[in-house]
Amino acid sequence: MRSDIVKKGSTRAAHRSLFYAMGYTPDDLKKPLVGVVNAFNEIIPGHFHLRDIADAVKLGVSAAGGTPVEFPAIGICDGIAMGHDGMKFPLPSRELVADSIEAMAVGHGFDGLVLIPNCDKIVPGMLMAAARLNIPAVVVSGGPMMAGRYNGKDISVSSMFEAAGLYEAGKISAEEMDSMENAACPGCGSCAGLFTANTMNCLTEALGMGLPGNGTVPAAQFGARRMLAKKAGETILALIAKDIKPRDIMTKKAFSNAIAVDMGVGGSSNTVLHLPAIAYEAGIELPLELFDAISAKTPYITKMSPGGSHHLQDLNEAGGIPAVMKELAKLGLIYTDAVTVTGTVAERISAAKITRDDVIKTVEEPYRKTGGIAILKGNLAPDGAVVKESAVAEDMLVFKGTARVFDSEDAAIEEILDKKINHGDVVVIRYEGPQGGPGMREMLNPTAVITGMGLKVALLTDGRFSGATRGACIGHIAPEAMAGGPIGLVREGDVISIDIPGRMLNVELSDGELAKRQAEWVKPEPKVTTGYLARYAKLVGSAKFGAVLK
Repeated sequence: MRSDIVKKGSTRAAHRSLFYAMGYTPDDLKKPLVGVVNAFNEIIPGHFHLRDIADAVKLGVSAAGGTPVEFPAIGICDGIAMGHDGMKFPLPSRELVADSIEAMAVGHGFDGLVLIPNCDKIVPGMLMAAARLNIPAVVVSGGPMMAGRYNGKDISVSSMFEAAGLYEAGKISAEEMDSMENAACPGCGSCAGLFTANTMNCLTEALGMGLPGNGTVPAAQFGARRMLAKKAGETILALIAKDIKPRDIMTKKAFSNAIAVDMGVGGSSNTVLHLPAIAYEAGIELPLELFDAISAKTPYITKMSPGGSHHLQDLNEAGGIPAVMKELAKLGLIYTDAVTVTGTVAERISAAKITRDDVIKTVEEPYRKTGGIAILKGNLAPDGAVVKESAVAEDMLVFKGTARVFDSEDAAIEEILDKKINHGDVVVIRYEGPQGGPGMREMLNPTAVITGMGLKVALLTDGRFSGATRGACIGHIAPEAMAGGPIGLVREGDVISIDIPGRMLNVELSDGELAKRQAEWVKPEPKVTTGYLARYAKLVGSAKFGAVLK
């Protein structure tokens, strides 16, 4: 066993003494040591209940003949961090999660890991650690939040970000907003729509690193979530016994499956950052072109919030990710021979079926014949840009407008709230990329307020968008402004042309004018010069490659 390095032989007598100090027995040390990585904290609704999940995991580990050893991981709530300097930290925290798990796992010689995340950057951070360490591992999340109810309709946290725009536009009263905010988030879990957290938890299933139901069984279904957690605890012992490791599971086929599911369900645009970063740790390259190629042939078969009205509990009732994968497999879009933590994909989806055809459409009659995410290129984004096409209104898929240019999200929000943005504008927010932000802030505040105000405008950024964003919002523009990308050359009043079906994003300037502006461009001083973010900015790579540290 790998853990023999910390518990076997005469030179490990002191090590055993330290275990005995905590109440571990000699029999405990004869069993595999399983690290139970618990991202519990009291600041994220998706993590508030994870002590219960960890307790169930440990029961499963013990019942299957292992010794569970719990240790923590950090987590930042993207919703609470949104709209201020705190939003610079969530993406960089992905690296802290991965690094800290690596340090703990190697430092203590664990035989395997059960990883317990639930929200945005914690899920990919844990998967990155699993791929990097390549010791047996299984992921079990805390499950999605139930949708709230207001005036007979389902609502969620994204409704509240948009409510700010409705209020600013005089469309709802302060009393109505107060009533909504008390109803939107009814209990623990990752925010109810197909935002980044729930997308990544669903794609963990598609990758094969989580059990069926990992992404869709609601947190409120206490018994079902505990059963899933116990099963995860049992599963890790089987993986240890067979020495099945993450890189045996997270293969190129598995990542293709995950991208196909992502396109089929219309997941968060942040997956175009996270899947390449996870793949990088597994020694696999996922170019942006692969996302677009898979999107072009994958039908869009669910219409989840924010692109539609359904939430994760609806997807769960409809058959969950196994039903989605079985439907996509009809077109040969799923590698059914790919390995999972519990057998092959073929075995996993054999009994799956669609039980609510209002939630999961067939590939013969999809919502759209192409997938949920599009990759755009042009003179404004030579290395690519990302848009959640499934959440863009039909009349905004092709759009031309006048640039309104801001060098930070804060400056843009101020103009939006002052009602200085008009129909037909293209809001450009730059110097918010991985290096320039630093940390590549999400732009849910400006996008949600614009949506709530009912403005027909597009928004472009070298930063990124929340999975809760909807509208003509194009992010991850690369190269970013801080790296001298063309987005840093745009000026107020320039005309910007967007053609999402044609996969084009251009500023209507000649090559000569762009070259002239490039020669005049001066790199600005960094916004942050001390602490973790300053170090991160010096090491982080382009969004094109997943904003990984090299």
